[in-house]
Amino acid sequence: MDVFVTRRIPEKGIQMIKDAGHNVIINNSDIPLTHEEIIEKVQKVDGLICILDDPIDKEVINAGKKLQIISNYAVGYNNIDVEEATKKEIIVTNTPGVLTDATADLTWALIMSITRRLIEGKECIRNGEFIGWGAMLLLGTELRGKKLGIIGAGRIGQAVTKRALGFGMKIIYYSRTANKEIEQMGAELKDLDELIQEADIISLHIPLTPETNKLITRERIAQMKKTAYLINTSRGQVIDEEALIEALEKKEIRGAALDVFEKEPEVPQKMLELSNIVITPHIGSATEETRTKMSEMVAENIIASFSNQQPPNRVN
Repeated sequence: MDVFVTRRIPEKGIQMIKDAGHNVIINNSDIPLTHEEIIEKVQKVDGLICILDDPIDKEVINAGKKLQIISNYAVGYNNIDVEEATKKEIIVTNTPGVLTDATADLTWALIMSITRRLIEGKECIRNGEFIGWGAMLLLGTELRGKKLGIIGAGRIGQAVTKRALGFGMKIIYYSRTANKEIEQMGAELKDLDELIQEADIISLHIPLTPETNKLITRERIAQMKKTAYLINTSRGQVIDEEALIEALEKKEIRGAALDVFEKEPEVPQKMLELSNIVITPHIGSATEETRTKMSEMVAENIIASFSNQQPPNRVN
């Protein structure tokens, strides 16, 4: 069987597929393929390993005449037309669970960076502005006693909550249904608008769906405390990015820290010019351990499918 990989991934998973007797064709560039290039590559292969930025739409799926499986190198799979794949009897899989700790760790790195103004501190030294200790120099925000608002109480939201306990924070959360696991850690369920109004730090851990697209609207940003911070390691489209930039420009909230953006890899120029924001290039799962495990999982899904077995992480 032939498998096409749209972007370089850790070698361990690739070798697993080869060891199972299959041929692997890899786009060895880190530059994303165009839609047309993916269509061209998918026409003669039995399996496709793609990443979350690859648009695997109806046109791509229909071009894959031999395609048996689409193995997404990501937890989310909103980049894939799952309904069309199901119609064509093509299996769709993902890599759930594996990136929980890595993403929770990065969330906390962002929280600490923005609340203690670490990037501003680096720029202060780099620009030659540091002339010695000052009582009013780069005053940040302590976390003990503050309210952390978790939006999305899944694995990552729970892991972020667990880490917050060591900082002595109060935890409130929003979820469509009550979650026993996060409540056992002392988190209190709130409706969305209550959470936004009360929280000192709001951290987003939700999938991108029609319901969560632009969940954080201009109106909701306006409800936040002037001293609040907004953290996003989920999907860029869940925030009205233009409204957030405007709020940061006008100092209507204290700061934001983002690992994801609305139109990746594009980042608005206005955002780059802000001092009260920390941004990272979608590296929530970027640890050697996590990315290697993800490569193993996509390989396991491919190998099982080609062996007429149920893939461990099938989503359709």
